[in-house]
Amino acid sequence: MAVQSWEQRTATPPPPIKKPKGFFREWGDAILFAVVAATLIRWATFEAYTIPTPSMEHSLLVGDYLFVSKLHYGPRTPQTPLQVPLTHQTLWGTDMKSYSDAIQLPSYRLPGFSEIKKGDVVVFNVPFESQHPADLRTNYIKRCVAVAGDVLEIKDTQVFVNGKPMNNPPQSQNRYFLQVNEPIRDKIFKDQGVTDFNNTATGVPQPQYTQFGPAYMIDATPTTAAYFKQQSFIKGVVQDKSPAGQAEPDVFPNNPDYPHSQPSSPAKFNWNRDNYGPLQLPKKGQTVQITPENSPIYEKIILRYEHNEGVSVINGVITQNGQPLKSYTFKQNYYFMMGDNRHDSLDSRYWGFVPEDHIVGKAVLIWLSVDPYADFFHKIRWSRLFNLID
Repeated sequence: MAVQSWEQRTATPPPPIKKPKGFFREWGDAILFAVVAATLIRWATFEAYTIPTPSMEHSLLVGDYLFVSKLHYGPRTPQTPLQVPLTHQTLWGTDMKSYSDAIQLPSYRLPGFSEIKKGDVVVFNVPFESQHPADLRTNYIKRCVAVAGDVLEIKDTQVFVNGKPMNNPPQSQNRYFLQVNEPIRDKIFKDQGVTDFNNTATGVPQPQYTQFGPAYMIDATPTTAAYFKQQSFIKGVVQDKSPAGQAEPDVFPNNPDYPHSQPSSPAKFNWNRDNYGPLQLPKKGQTVQITPENSPIYEKIILRYEHNEGVSVINGVITQNGQPLKSYTFKQNYYFMMGDNRHDSLDSRYWGFVPEDHIVGKAVLIWLSVDPYADFFHKIRWSRLFNLID
C-alpha cells in the first residue's frame, strides 16, 4: 500500500508595518543630527570667528570673519563637558551661563599637523580671566612672536628672537602724530585706510592738542606714514615711542599677575611696550631656580596655570605648603603673543605668557569681511574674501 507523506510547513508571519515618523519626530531627529555633527566639526576641525577689535590692524581688520583650524595644532579634549552645544560662555542673546563648571576634566591635545611656529596667527583663550574655565575664556587672536625656549627682546619697537630681528608683518601698525596747521579732509584718511575706532560714529580721526601741538594721533603702517610725510599739508610726522630704560609699571612682569595684582612701585624691570626684555619663554621639562628677582616672571605660571596645590605668594615670595619655593620644573610650553597693531593691543607685554593648553587653533582663511563704517553698497570688502592669512 502506498503511503503519502505530508510535510507541514511553518508559515512566516508578514513583517510588522512600521509607522511613519511624525512631523515633529522627523524634524527632531534631523535637528539632533545636525547639532551633533556641527558640534563635532566645530570641536575637531574648523570654527568660525570674527575680529571685533583693531589689535591686528592692518593684517586683519575689524569686521573680518575667519576660519580657524583646530587640525593644525590638534583639537583639545573638552575640559568643561556640561555645556549647551554650539555656545561659548552664554546662551544666545542672553547673559545666562551656557555651562556648568561642576565637572572639570584634565585637558589633552590630540595630534595635529604642525607645531606652533613664530609668525603664526593664533586664536587662544586669554589666560588672565578667572571667571570662566580655561577652555571657555574669551578668545583672543594675536601673532605668535616667540615659542617655548626662545629668548625675546624688543628694541625700539623691533622684535628680536634669540638675538635676531623678526620680520615685521607688512601690514603691522605703529602710532604716529600728524602735526598740522589745519584739519585734514576725511576722505584722505578713508583713502589711506586710517580709522579711529574710538570715534564710533564715523571712524575718522579728529584733531587734538598734543605735546606736539595741534595733531592727529593715528595708527598706521610705515607705508602710510611715509605718504603723510610727503604731503604739503603735514608739518611733521612723529612716531610715538617709549624711550629705552623708561619703566612702565603696567607691563608684565612689573604687574606680575594682571589683573589680580597691582603694578609694583618702583618697577623692578625697566621695560616698556617698545623696549622689552630680554625674557626667556618657559619650556616643558625646563627647571629654573626661583629667586626674588625672577619670581614675578614665574608667579602666575606656578600659582594659576599649572594647577599646583598649596601654592601662594607672600610678600612677593612664592611658597608651597608654607615653604619658599627654591626651584620649579614647568609642566607645559608657553608662548608670547603680540598684536600687529603694536600700540593698540592688550597682549603678552601686559599679561604675560600663553600656556599651551589655552591654544585654540591657527587662523587660516578670511571668508567674509564687513566694513563697520561703510554705507550699504560698500559694506562688503570684496577684495578680502577667501584670502589666506599669513
